[in-house]
Amino acid sequence: MEETKKLVELVTKGIQDKKGRGIVIADLSKIDGTICRNFIICQGNSPQQVEAIAESVSDYVRENAGEKAVNCAGLGNNQWVAIDFVDVIVHIFLPEVREFYDLEHLWEDAKLTYLPDIE
Repeated sequence: MEETKKLVELVTKGIQDKKGRGIVIADLSKIDGTICRNFIICQGNSPQQVEAIAESVSDYVRENAGEKAVNCAGLGNNQWVAIDFVDVIVHIFLPEVREFYDLEHLWEDAKLTYLPDIE
């Protein structure tokens, strides 16, 4: 559990380092049948920023926790990149794609934590 908390902190720092916005942490740990403990959802304003956030998150986790993602999907088109760290799955969207899929409300039973944007 402590490892998951540290992973969430590192992912969040990686997102904030590249000015990712609208960070939401969804705690899925109390919901039966979920594929992970936490979703972290955020957005970048351009495909380039989405890619930069994804690289930053991977670098932060690798350098500070020695962990690598088990899967990363969506790089290349950079509209929605999902990075799977087993207990934590990171979703990085372009704003209109995020709005369309609306993951925050898909998991209504999850406890949602909204982080303020860093200017």
